[in-house]
Amino acid sequence: MLTLHSYFRSSAAFRVRIALNLKGLDYDQIPVNLLKGEHRLDAHRSRNPQGLVPVLETDSGNALSQSMAICEYLEERYPEPPLMPESLEARARVRSLAMLVACEMHPLNNLSVLAYLTNELGVDEATKLAWYQHWVAKGFTALEARLAHEPETGSFSHGDTPTLADVFLVPQMFNAERFKCDVTPYPTLVRIATHCRNLPEFKNAAPAQQPDAV
Repeated sequence: MLTLHSYFRSSAAFRVRIALNLKGLDYDQIPVNLLKGEHRLDAHRSRNPQGLVPVLETDSGNALSQSMAICEYLEERYPEPPLMPESLEARARVRSLAMLVACEMHPLNNLSVLAYLTNELGVDEATKLAWYQHWVAKGFTALEARLAHEPETGSFSHGDTPTLADVFLVPQMFNAERFKCDVTPYPTLVRIATHCRNLPEFKNAAPAQQPDAV
């Protein structure tokens, strides 16, 4: 049995939950409360020295970290249904879309960065929110330009079946809405995210549906 160490509002954990659901895999979920500092405890750091979520314990007993690496593992270990297209060029496109979120947007807006802005640099809440919204707008503008004009875009980010690009888009859209970002300039992103959210695999992975949701 797979075991996911997760926090309900972590967008990285949200990605992995979506991927697990799309693969139709059963898994246990163990909450790690980031607000209470449970990710810094020795028990969790023994699984991931970074003290981050998610961590996926495989059925062979290995502990995997980093959401992209976990999703790639799931794709290779459980290839059906696929979350990556067949051709090398298409796979590179999907990875590029996913990594625009994972590498360019999310790191600047995760909990530890926002806490550093407030606690160490003395930034007030309004300035912190402006920081968050700036980086979301920068990333979403680029993503919208691509998805709106590249011919490979379909009902999903790539074609007409969900891929890792959608797995990464939907949690970022959730976060953007949570932090009151204006998403009206990104109609293609909104269309795709809405389409995804109507699928049970995405619905059941949503933060509000998790056992540790508050």
